[in-house]
Amino acid sequence: MIRVQQENFDIGAEIAALTDGRTDIGAIVSFTGTVRDQHGAVTEMTLEHYPGMTEAELQRIEAQANSRWPLQASLIVHRTGALKPGDNIVLVLTASEHREAAFDAAQFFMDYLKTSAPFWKRETGPDGSKWVEAKAGDETAAGRWSTGKNAAE
Repeated sequence: MIRVQQENFDIGAEIAALTDGRTDIGAIVSFTGTVRDQHGAVTEMTLEHYPGMTEAELQRIEAQANSRWPLQASLIVHRTGALKPGDNIVLVLTASEHREAAFDAAQFFMDYLKTSAPFWKRETGPDGSKWVEAKAGDETAAGRWSTGKNAAE
């Protein structure tokens, strides 16, 4: 399941909803990304996207993850709009019978979200605003999914 929204999310409630009535799940992996203030350099982060296009692309990557790993369920909640340091940005939940699939799928989702998802981030601080780009380390991490047993299509 995919949701792009401005509202905050409740991590515990999202896990409970994802797993409600499920007895086939043996592992749940969660990742929550938050806005961090890098030594007073960030007072606000604004996240933008193209409605419709973003959701379709996230659904495509979710389908790809489900074809690679035996997931019982997954969820990506990504916020947009103006956020302050400490605010939640993204929640990724993966649920599977065994932990390895859940961990791998969660990392796959996050590597994709950091490098290729159609979101644009602008940080604002005392020195003004700047657009945030993927870091070289993020690109390297994402590259692992194009080789090996879980190669990208």
